[in-house]
Amino acid sequence: MKSTSKFLSLILRHKPQLVGLELDEHGWADVEELIRRVKNLDPATLEQIVATDDKQRYSFSADKKLIRANQGHSIAVDVELEESEPPKILYHGTGEKSCASIKLHGLLKMSRLYVHLSNDFETAEKVGRRHGRPKIFLVESGKMFVDGFKFFKSVNGVWLTEHVPAKYLKESFE
Repeated sequence: MKSTSKFLSLILRHKPQLVGLELDEHGWADVEELIRRVKNLDPATLEQIVATDDKQRYSFSADKKLIRANQGHSIAVDVELEESEPPKILYHGTGEKSCASIKLHGLLKMSRLYVHLSNDFETAEKVGRRHGRPKIFLVESGKMFVDGFKFFKSVNGVWLTEHVPAKYLKESFE
């Protein structure tokens, strides 16, 4: 089921065309069509993936006829996020190899629509481990917000912004 979940993430966030699926402008896909187009996917498996995903990557519409990824898209969709005031400090986990570039350029969204930030050090550390030896940056998100930067909070609790300039970053030594 893990491989099906990863494939679902690929389809709903990056490459719906791999299975001939179309997402609407808000990233929603028709559940019945998705099930028809993805091998080894049935309604019960899809329900279980959405319910048990540890990162809460997916959401169903209220009537469960549509599904989408909550964030992390590399394709242009509007997941209808409302601007929110962030906490004073957020965290970003990365691999050690990215630190020099981050210190120079700040956090860039790269191929995604937004930079992803965590509420706590532990979550950021988990994210960083996926990229090698983890390094954690503290983001002065409160100062950024006062300075006019926009922040959004996805339904699974990930904070999103378009860019974090280097001057708002502090390397964590925890």
